[in-house]
Amino acid sequence: MRRMAHAAAGAAVLALAALAPATGVHAQSEAPPAATPQNAAPQAQTFHIGVVRQMPEQPPWVAPLMAPPEDLGIAGAQLGIRDSLTSGRFLKLDYKLETEIVPTDGDPLPAAQKLVEAGNSFLILDVPADQLLRIADALKDKDVLIINAGSADDRLRQEDCRANVFHVAPNRAMLTDALAQFLIFKRWRNWFLMVGRTDNDKLYAEAVRRSAKKFGAKIVAEKTWDYGPDARATAQSEVPRGTQVGEYDILVVADELGEFGDILPYNTWLARPIAGTQGLMPLSWHPTMENWGASQLQSRFFKQSKRFMQTLDFQMWEGVFAIGSAGLKTRSNDPKAIRALMLSSGYDLPVFKGVAASFRDWDHQLRQPILLTHATNTVTLSPQQGYLHQRTPLDTLGFDKPETACKLDK
Repeated sequence: MRRMAHAAAGAAVLALAALAPATGVHAQSEAPPAATPQNAAPQAQTFHIGVVRQMPEQPPWVAPLMAPPEDLGIAGAQLGIRDSLTSGRFLKLDYKLETEIVPTDGDPLPAAQKLVEAGNSFLILDVPADQLLRIADALKDKDVLIINAGSADDRLRQEDCRANVFHVAPNRAMLTDALAQFLIFKRWRNWFLMVGRTDNDKLYAEAVRRSAKKFGAKIVAEKTWDYGPDARATAQSEVPRGTQVGEYDILVVADELGEFGDILPYNTWLARPIAGTQGLMPLSWHPTMENWGASQLQSRFFKQSKRFMQTLDFQMWEGVFAIGSAGLKTRSNDPKAIRALMLSSGYDLPVFKGVAASFRDWDHQLRQPILLTHATNTVTLSPQQGYLHQRTPLDTLGFDKPETACKLDK
């Protein structure tokens, strides 16, 4: 009897299977249609970003309480990761940060190679210009995109430019052009240039001379600071003697190390304003910047790091967010796709300075407004009104396409 029951049941199943096509009853449900590009879910992508920072040598006169924070720059990169994740997570985009800190007398090249070997396809560097070139040349055959967030050397955007390097740090020419536009706007055309003793001071002074010629100012006097750091204790007697050079409208300082620029105000022979590396300073960012949503960026940074956002923090943030914002459009972590988008006409980077920033295709420099600020206030942003350009007023700052000496290997 049991065998007959099983046989009957088997026959019923076979009969049902045979009837299924005719009656519309299926033994199994149909597989869903294959996903098309239009309805396909976004694929998960992870952007591996490495940061290399070589610690600069601190001058001996910097007091411990005035020393830069240990996480300078790195904290900005960390905020860039968080801000990228805010939108990226909805598109299954993830961003990972790995950092390497190199001592002052160390070699950043092995650190950069270590990050690349660990899978980081994007590198953000704060290293001296010579070291940046070594790293760029060593990695030129790798599928790696390098972003310069620290070095302001003009030659990195001119004769020593590299196709695999993008620059979010403004170069000296951009900074001094921004200052020159404002000084001409104020009709302060006659400049007294005081130059420090370091190589970087000389490069800054060279940029000042170029900007003066470009915008119609006149350097009526120029001196090299040769009093040494001991003059900080005798500034009231040394500075008046060293600044007796006749009439001028403003004293422009080239002192990137900070050896003497801070002791000039109120000690000069004539009562004149001071600008340049001290006094009224052209910078990419400053804690006093508040407009165009900048206060929200400042607040997020303060909540994360319990301190104010400094210039290098902002430039590191720009470097990470430049990658993150490009990733939102490409939905790809391929450095080639990110590079192509960064150089496209449709790319713009929100930098909380009134207008969007973008990269120049002739030297890979990020065009962006420059703040003119002193210790407690942002006075204005350049480019100034009235400085027009056929593409964008931002290209009045730095090296424009007709004057570039950069020849990139496409």
